[in-house]
Amino acid sequence: MRNGAEIATSRPNTELNLESLQAVATAFLVLFCIVGMALWGLPYYYDFMVQQFGWTRAQVTSGNALSKLVIGPLFGFIAGWMVDRFGPRKLMMVGIVMAGAALVGFWSVSTLGMFYFFYMLNALGYVCGGPLPIQVLLSRRFTASRGKAMGIAYLGIGLGGAVVPWISHALVQLWGWQAALRALGLLIVAIALPAAFFTKDPPRPGDASQQKENGTPAKLPESRRAFLTLPFFLLTIGSMFSIGAVSGTQQNLKLFLSLDLHIAQNEATRVLSLVLACSIAGRLLMGWLADRFPKKYVMLLIYLLVAGAIPLLLAGRSETNLYTFAAVFGIALGGDYMIVPLMTAEIFGTQFLGRLLGVILTAGSVAEAVAPWLVAHLRDTTGSYVAGFVALIGMAFLGAVAIAAMPKGKQAA
Repeated sequence: MRNGAEIATSRPNTELNLESLQAVATAFLVLFCIVGMALWGLPYYYDFMVQQFGWTRAQVTSGNALSKLVIGPLFGFIAGWMVDRFGPRKLMMVGIVMAGAALVGFWSVSTLGMFYFFYMLNALGYVCGGPLPIQVLLSRRFTASRGKAMGIAYLGIGLGGAVVPWISHALVQLWGWQAALRALGLLIVAIALPAAFFTKDPPRPGDASQQKENGTPAKLPESRRAFLTLPFFLLTIGSMFSIGAVSGTQQNLKLFLSLDLHIAQNEATRVLSLVLACSIAGRLLMGWLADRFPKKYVMLLIYLLVAGAIPLLLAGRSETNLYTFAAVFGIALGGDYMIVPLMTAEIFGTQFLGRLLGVILTAGSVAEAVAPWLVAHLRDTTGSYVAGFVALIGMAFLGAVAIAAMPKGKQAA
């Protein structure tokens, strides 16, 4: 006879208990803060740094690049191992404090060295407190409704990213951009830390017989062997290219709108907010599709939407082009990060999910680091964003090709 923990993780009609609902709420709030406000909020301030300190576009985007290249490879796999070993809750709390402290620290930034230090602290907070522990938390809590739970939780990114430009705009008008960053850091800790503190770690996967009852393979591949499979390689490469295209676009968007198209701050704020607002619909839509259709095809759709949205930025300054871009790109952005853990859990199960996602997210962080810097560097050297945006379109298509070559994988029960 199965015990309560086994039933909670295996039977769809018992997934919606108090602890599971609390886990979704916690995931929503933490992603709202760590990704929506801290990660997506920082590029809003890039043009202020360029104007005040005289830094180039490549320099302000290099903080993201350097931090991801250093923190991702050094700590990504370690964080995945720690999640599997100790559970997601403790790591999440540490990450929240670091992300909040990083934004508070930007208040005193005046040199590139300080800028890089606090960006690395922010990246470490993202690795420890962001998608990795959240994905493990929800993947172990839910089976039949995993896509729906992940989609609801990831709405936090969309909502956080949609409101942070308006919050930042108001705070900048009141106190200046540096004090605005300090206020955001304190707000992150105040919202996310209590939510993580009061949540509970999910039950860990049981033995092989329990996995068989849950409808997942009775003999899951050991983590070392999983790393050597073709599906894992294609999934990693595909997600790298797509995340690079998404990050390269998002990190340069405010710079492009403000300094190249000379759009007013309130109008640029409106476009940035619309992107993240549309990502809310994208997360709901892609989560719903992922529970009903092969996740491979949902992933392919997302990557093709990314590739199709970026050319609209090159089509002209008209409001129609900009708002169409914001809608299409936002929907794709909503599903891009969310679909990776769903696809990984479908193919490999959840026993080694933390370690597998640690490697995938580490690889993705490299692309997430290099792509924005590459686009900004091309803009500084050529005087135009055309070459950089074309490179991003190519990345998105390569990601789609890799996913098209993947097997469908085993369907979650």
